[in-house]
Amino acid sequence: MKSTKTRLAGWVIALIIAFVGTWEGLRTTAYSDIVGVPTICYGETKGVKMGDTATKAECDTILIQSLRRHETGMRRCLKYPDKIPIKTYIAFVSLTYNVGTGNFCRSTARRRLDKGDWAGACKAATWFNRAGGRKVSGLVNRRQAEYKLCMQGARK
Repeated sequence: MKSTKTRLAGWVIALIIAFVGTWEGLRTTAYSDIVGVPTICYGETKGVKMGDTATKAECDTILIQSLRRHETGMRRCLKYPDKIPIKTYIAFVSLTYNVGTGNFCRSTARRRLDKGDWAGACKAATWFNRAGGRKVSGLVNRRQAEYKLCMQGARK
C-alpha cells in the first residue's frame, strides 16, 4: 500500500517554503507569466484571474496548501515515496509544484525515483527547463539549484 501521509511538516515545510518562495518570488497582484498564464503570489495559477490581489499572509497560506496538494499528487504516483532521501524529496516537491503533478508523474525522473536511482532522477529533473517551447534561463537556474539539493540527499 502506498503511503499518502505528508513529509512536509516542521523544519521540512520551512525549508521547502523558503526554497520554493525564493525561486517563485512573491507578487501580490496577478500578472501574466512567461507563457501568458495569469499568476499570483508564489507562482500560483489555479483559479487566478488578471486583476486578482492577495496579501502576503494569504499568499503564504496558498503556498503551503498548494505545496501539500502537489506533494500529495507526487506521492500518489511514486511506488516508495518514504524511501526517498529527504533533500531529494524536497527537490522533487519543488519540481512538482513548478511543472505540475501530471508532468512529474509522467516523467523519466519519476520512473528513476521508483527504481531507487536517486542520482539519475536528479539529473532527469534538470530537463524541465523550457516554457512555451523555449529554454528559459530562470528555469535552467532553478533546476540547477534543485539538482544540488537533490544530490545532497542522493549521496547519503
